[in-house]
Amino acid sequence: MVTIKNKQILIDDKPVMIMCGEIHYFRLKREDWQDRINKLKDAGLNTIASYVPWLCHETIEGNIDLTGQTRPELDLLGFIDLCKQNGLYFFLRPGPFIMAEIKNEGIPFWVYEKHPELVPITWDGVTVPTKTLDYLAPSFLAETKKWYKAVMDAVKPRLQPFGGNIIGIQLDNEIGMLSWVSNSPDLTDYVIDGFGRWLRGKYEETILKLRYPFDLDDKEALKELLQSPSESYVANFTQDLGYYMRSRFSEYVAILRSFAEESGIEGVPYIINIHGTSGGRAFTYPIGISQLYEAYTQAQDYLSGSDIYLGDLSMNNFQDLYIINGFMDSVNLPDQPLTSLEFECGDGNYGSNLGGRYDPSAADFKTRMCIAQGNRMLNYYLFTGGINYVLDPKPNDGNGRIAFTGERHGFAAPVSPEGELNYTYPRMARTIRSIMALADNVAVMEEEHDNVSFAFIPDYFMTEYRYPKSNIMKEMFGNIEANRGGGAWEIVGRAMLLTGYRFSAVDIQNKEINPDITKVLVLSSARYMHGRIQKKLADYLYAGGNILLYGEVPLFDMEGIPCRILADALGVKITGCRTSEHYHYLSVRADGWASTRPEVRSNYAQTFELGDQQAILRTCDTGEVCGFESSIGKGKAIVIAAAYECDIMFFKTILEKLSANASLTHDCPYHGIFMTSTASKNAERFLHILNLDGFEKKFRIKDKGEFLFDGHEFLLGKKDGVMLPLNLRVGNVTILYSTSEVIEVKEDSISFRLTQTEDVIAFAAQTDVKPSQDYKVDRQKDKVIVKSCKHFCADDCFTVHFGSLQ
Repeated sequence: MVTIKNKQILIDDKPVMIMCGEIHYFRLKREDWQDRINKLKDAGLNTIASYVPWLCHETIEGNIDLTGQTRPELDLLGFIDLCKQNGLYFFLRPGPFIMAEIKNEGIPFWVYEKHPELVPITWDGVTVPTKTLDYLAPSFLAETKKWYKAVMDAVKPRLQPFGGNIIGIQLDNEIGMLSWVSNSPDLTDYVIDGFGRWLRGKYEETILKLRYPFDLDDKEALKELLQSPSESYVANFTQDLGYYMRSRFSEYVAILRSFAEESGIEGVPYIINIHGTSGGRAFTYPIGISQLYEAYTQAQDYLSGSDIYLGDLSMNNFQDLYIINGFMDSVNLPDQPLTSLEFECGDGNYGSNLGGRYDPSAADFKTRMCIAQGNRMLNYYLFTGGINYVLDPKPNDGNGRIAFTGERHGFAAPVSPEGELNYTYPRMARTIRSIMALADNVAVMEEEHDNVSFAFIPDYFMTEYRYPKSNIMKEMFGNIEANRGGGAWEIVGRAMLLTGYRFSAVDIQNKEINPDITKVLVLSSARYMHGRIQKKLADYLYAGGNILLYGEVPLFDMEGIPCRILADALGVKITGCRTSEHYHYLSVRADGWASTRPEVRSNYAQTFELGDQQAILRTCDTGEVCGFESSIGKGKAIVIAAAYECDIMFFKTILEKLSANASLTHDCPYHGIFMTSTASKNAERFLHILNLDGFEKKFRIKDKGEFLFDGHEFLLGKKDGVMLPLNLRVGNVTILYSTSEVIEVKEDSISFRLTQTEDVIAFAAQTDVKPSQDYKVDRQKDKVIVKSCKHFCADDCFTVHFGSLQ
């Protein structure tokens, strides 16, 4: 049985780490399956994932081949069984949509030919430009149900609860993504009929008439009015359409699950993956969370999985990954852990042009950060490349192959289509093996946080649909997009992490904000914010909460109606805004307690008239207040309503004034170090550190003011990361601390990866350490100190031997 509890994945009641690699069996010759499995096992992975492409397995309607009768490489069941023979779990991804560069996103050609009505209509009655279909159209669900029955009937005996190795099933793939990226919501007659019914269930008739000044029963008029909405109701419609689509996606997921359960599928979690990273950044990723969080929080035994495509993790984007992991966790149910279903690995050579290549640290850094933040499953995508064979019958589309990438697929994968390892494989494998060496410990640890949280407002990311001809929505969404990510997390989030703050995230839209739990809240605020959220924030301040607001104090609710609840609570009057324009170089200067800080160029500043609040920022020319401190009830708010630079000490001072302090600190004068820690309930810990820069750094580390590692100066190499044990029990041996990370545990030894000129490992007193020429042993009263005799540059591995670990 595979269950979800306490943010852990349990197999037969034992917490496990699922480290997975995506291998597309259908893109490999059958005789190559074992070779690719061997390479996956050599990397330390314990699970294989694969899409199951409907387009390949049922090229002709009614002729479903899951056993390789038409092509040997289509033997899905044989591949699953081979994985089990190799001691590997399996993660099933049967679509119906799978993307993976497969044509039609994995839907058979005959479905489109048989059901042309499934292709959605969008804005102004135009056909959608993407290969999407209406998920809830009866004819699509009928065809999908037959596909699911065939797959689920075949795989049921192979589920882990029935003695097999399948431990999870993904329902569809990147639901709603194609409509979002093309700004093309489904607006067919069927969808609009459903939307009308949804509106009547949500609003009373009098309110409905105010929101929509037309007859909802006139179907032809309704279709025209919603496909081409007017400015008089476009804001209302955009909000309602977003909510309706969330409910549709949730219903679709529930239907797919019911199809699986009709075949007796039980005892494994259902997984929904979230799309949204783009161009090496994650500013748009929460759009996917917004679209799908209702789908995967409708029951406990769902998992949400991220799509992580961020390229190199660097000073430019490291805070993106940290923040979106927090946002995912903030909407999850209490027992639901984080997972990643498409965890980018490889060298970034997606165009097979040797451009955009990644540093070997790319997958390593992203793995380490995700593990530190509580991810219990990572699926390395794509682990191995393959070949796109020619379909039979062959479509007349230029090459006739199953995918649009040509003959070879997976150019960037750590294992090439021909089975060769690229330069990213060794570093990735080293990291995976380190994690899996202590998987039992890692699987139960949670990140430790300081007393500060980032606020998440899902509706700030409900911007996937915007009527292109609406100036109102252009202005509203433009303001929200400018404030929701590029400001607070690009500036404040980065500053916080570089200062040592380890922060959680809080869904302030759907959940309560308790100042006893969330002492300090960092709020990315736009000109628009729901009135109910403004009131919730005001109540939080009065009750003793503290807020750092970066962005704009709201003037309107999310439908453009004036709403200044938060401004009134702050006790300020919003007087206008200043912008940087052609030959007008807007700058802001510090005031009050911040007055020693230098003048800063800015492109925007919201201005205020204060009462008894204290100004801390002013525009240079006019002296207008654009930043202030305000006491409200038992709480306090500090507002930065101007585009400000990433002044680390400025934001550290602000957070400390709001009673948030970073416990984990270092003394390196250079920025570019990311640190966090994880702990179990019995106080075992890991310290996770990344050096994001291309030069080595020396520093000492303090936790709550006390030196770690007995005050030893720590060296972290360029673009290197470590997971260092603190008070960690391995068998009957307790590692008090170590400057090197564990890479292998045997019955009578522990192997470490060296990181220093002289690594130091402290074991609990009385530990039976056997002598070796590789290290010196110093037996002290309260601990046993082992110092390496090897230099990490010459040999980065050494092994400490014991009498026994049992």
